[in-house]
Amino acid sequence: MKKKKIKSLIFGISGQDGSYLSHFLINKGYDVCGTTRNSSKNNLKNLVRLGILKKVKIIKCNIIDFLGVKKLIKTIKPDEIYYLCGKSSVTQSFTNPVDSFKSNTLGLLNILDTVKKTNKKIKVFNAVSGQFYGNKKNSVYNEKSYIDPQSPYGVSKASSFWLTKIFREQYGIKCCSGILFNHESPLRSNEFVTKKIINHCKLIKKGKSKYLYLGDINIYRDWGWAPEYVEAMHLMLKQKNPKDIIIGSGKRHSLREFVYEVFRLLKIPKYHLKLNTKKLMRKRDIKTYQADPRLAKKILNWKAKTTFKQIIYKMVKGQLY
Repeated sequence: MKKKKIKSLIFGISGQDGSYLSHFLINKGYDVCGTTRNSSKNNLKNLVRLGILKKVKIIKCNIIDFLGVKKLIKTIKPDEIYYLCGKSSVTQSFTNPVDSFKSNTLGLLNILDTVKKTNKKIKVFNAVSGQFYGNKKNSVYNEKSYIDPQSPYGVSKASSFWLTKIFREQYGIKCCSGILFNHESPLRSNEFVTKKIINHCKLIKKGKSKYLYLGDINIYRDWGWAPEYVEAMHLMLKQKNPKDIIIGSGKRHSLREFVYEVFRLLKIPKYHLKLNTKKLMRKRDIKTYQADPRLAKKILNWKAKTTFKQIIYKMVKGQLY
């Protein structure tokens, strides 16, 4: 008798993480369905680049519509759900905080409440960000670190984190939050600073622009490689009793290091960098943060493998894996 395929439902299938996760799960033999706000061909370009568009079922979904979400989950009957469709821009969250809360918090609540009311056997993964730890002198964070968000985005992610914890502990839902630190790839949205830097440096290399303008480049982040991070998401839901785990490299590097490595790879002289900290400085920006990923190693036997310089090289060269 043929073994039944595990069915995964990915909310936000067309983004960087959703696309890589789909590719990973398909290779594991899973049946993958996913939602998107916009089903246009351009919005699904990541799935096209990975060669899996025809291997997944795409459903258009308004995540803040509870009845629509409930109907979708009852129709698909997934074994597991990944919630990856939240708004991920810190800057835009200051401009439109309501949108951040609708996507990052209300959307997840609709899923958790549906699972509670219809089928508690469904496992749920929620993607949150190390951004919600805020600014502290001791900027190496573990799962017990104090949460102190510095933006509407951070607050919305903290809210989704606590909702997940409450539904797990109060209602017995098998749900967890992956506390993800920065993770990059060529599929990264153009709105992220790393992608902006690389795209603009390529214009400089072609002679179509003269300078790269940035604000504070003395900020430090914990950077990883996205295809490895989606594997960690999968491993979290494979646990009998999923729990919240930090996913990061455990190493931090400055934005200055990132820029100069891109310059080195493209053979661009450093004088092409112009700093304008007053105009381009982000309000309440987090100066530095770094993951303590020891729990991921202990429970999942997962560890980030791709180095900082390897990540930048792959992004510059457009290497998907």
